[in-house]
Amino acid sequence: MMALAWTAALSLAAWLFLCLARGFYWRTHLSMNTAKEAANAGHSLREWPTVWAVVPARNEADVLPRTLPALLSQAYAGEFHVILVDDHSTDGTAEVAARIAAELGLADRLRVVRADALPPGWAGKVWAMQNGLRCVPEDATHVLLTDADISHPPTSVQALVARAERDGLDLVSLMVRLRAESGWEKLLIPAFVYFFSKLYPFAWVSHPRRRTAAAAGGCVLVRRRLLPTPPGLEAIRDAVIDDCSLARLVAHRGGRLWLGLGDDVVSVRAYGKLGEIWRMIARTAFVQLRFSAWLLVGTALGMLLLYAVPPIATIAGLVGLGLGSPGSLAALCLGGAAYAILAATFVPMLRWYHLSPARSALLPLAGFLYTLMTLDSARRFWLRTGDHWKGRPYEMRRP
Repeated sequence: MMALAWTAALSLAAWLFLCLARGFYWRTHLSMNTAKEAANAGHSLREWPTVWAVVPARNEADVLPRTLPALLSQAYAGEFHVILVDDHSTDGTAEVAARIAAELGLADRLRVVRADALPPGWAGKVWAMQNGLRCVPEDATHVLLTDADISHPPTSVQALVARAERDGLDLVSLMVRLRAESGWEKLLIPAFVYFFSKLYPFAWVSHPRRRTAAAAGGCVLVRRRLLPTPPGLEAIRDAVIDDCSLARLVAHRGGRLWLGLGDDVVSVRAYGKLGEIWRMIARTAFVQLRFSAWLLVGTALGMLLLYAVPPIATIAGLVGLGLGSPGSLAALCLGGAAYAILAATFVPMLRWYHLSPARSALLPLAGFLYTLMTLDSARRFWLRTGDHWKGRPYEMRRP
C-alpha cells in the first residue's frame, strides 16, 4: 500500500505540473463563434481578399448534401470559390456536387476536379489537396482547406478571414465541434479533443514566441503565398497527420498560427461504434510517436500513471482503511487529489460539448481505451497489417 501511495504522489505531482505549466491546455477560452466574429468584424476591411476553398472528397456522396450547400452559400463580402477534388470516388461524388451547385444556382462558384493517379510516396489526402491547390490562382490571398464532412455556418469564411487580417495571421484553424451523440462518441470524442489540446496547447500554438505548431484539418485557412505551386505540399507529401504537418510547414516558412475551438463549425461524420473510433485513432497514433518503440513505452507508462493510478489508489485506499492497512490513508488522499484534478481539468471540455460534468469521472476509462488504440497502432505497423480508408488500402509508412 505504501508503494501505491508513493506512486499516487508521483501522479499527483504530474497532474499539478500539467495543470499549471502546460499552457492551461484544459481551458476552452480560445474559441471562435463565427457569427459573433463576423458581426464584430462588420466592414472593418475596405477590400475583402479573394478566398478559394479546397475540399478533398473520396466517396462523400452521402454527406455532401448536408455540408456543401452551406459552404457554397457563404455570405462572404469578397470573392469566394470552392474547388472540390474528387479523389477517385466510386459513388458519384463529383456528380452529386455538381448537381447541388446547379440546384442552388451557384454553379459558377464551384469547380470539380478529379485527382490524378496517386503517385508513390504521397498520402492520399495530401495528394488530393495538392491537386486542388494547383487550381488555385497564385494571386489568391487565402486558401481554406476543409473536409467534406464539415458543415460551415454562413459566416465561417468571413470570420476566419477577419481574424487572419486583423491579427496578421498566416494560418487560422478551428477544431470543429465533432459529433458526440452516441454513447461511444460521448465517452471518447470530448476526450479526443482534450488529449489533442494537451499535446498541442492552443495557447502555445497561438503564441508568436512559442514553437508549437498544430492545426485541425477540418478547417484551416492559410495564406496562399506560403503554399506556392510548385512545390505546394510536396514537403509533406507522405504526411498521414496532414494538419499538424501543414502547420509545421507554415511555421517553418515564417507564418504565424492561431488554433482554437470552433463553436458553430461542426462535423456531421458519425462514429456510432467503438470500432469506427478505434480505427481512426489506430491509423495515426504510432505515426504521432514517430514509430518509436521507446516513445510508445513511455506513452503507455505515462498514461497509466496519469489515468490509471488515481482511481486505483483511491479505491484501494478506501478498501485498505477498512482493513487497517498501513499507508491506506495516504493512498486515498493522494490518489483522490490526483483524481479530482484530472476530472476538474476535463469539465470545461464537457461543458463545451454540452455534456454533464459528472462524465469527468469516466476520463480514466477513455484514457485506458486510447492507450489500447495506440498499442494497436504500433502492432499494425510492426505486423504490416493492411487497413482500408474508404476502399483504399492503407498502410503506415515510415517517412
